[in-house]
Amino acid sequence: DVQLQASGGGLVQPGGSVRLSCAASGSRFDDYVIGWFRLAPGKGREGVGCVSTKDGNIGYAASMKGRFTISSDSAEATVYLQMNRLKAEDTAVYYCAAYRWTGFHCSYYASQYDYWGQGTQVTVSS
Repeated sequence: DVQLQASGGGLVQPGGSVRLSCAASGSRFDDYVIGWFRLAPGKGREGVGCVSTKDGNIGYAASMKGRFTISSDSAEATVYLQMNRLKAEDTAVYYCAAYRWTGFHCSYYASQYDYWGQGTQVTVSS
């Protein structure tokens, strides 16, 4: 089974950028879809987007399009989440998760995912 390690969070000023990393290990990287999620205080878990490492298919939740970009590096077995023009409401714990690739477009619905990494905190504040 795959293990996931998210990193890269921290304190960011409004309007700033941060890149989160999700390092995968323990299994073939391209057997999995990797997704990003976030959990903010007082809110439910929210899907950000996903990438199928097998075929490069990337999808974003509608509310995440435009400022967030997902990419993957097979050689490093790592998926990235680039977040730009950050706002206070982006403050959350960000998680990466995985499920075995099924051949369909990747899903950013949490119920699809079987493997979860620990979160990394992103705080957007001046």
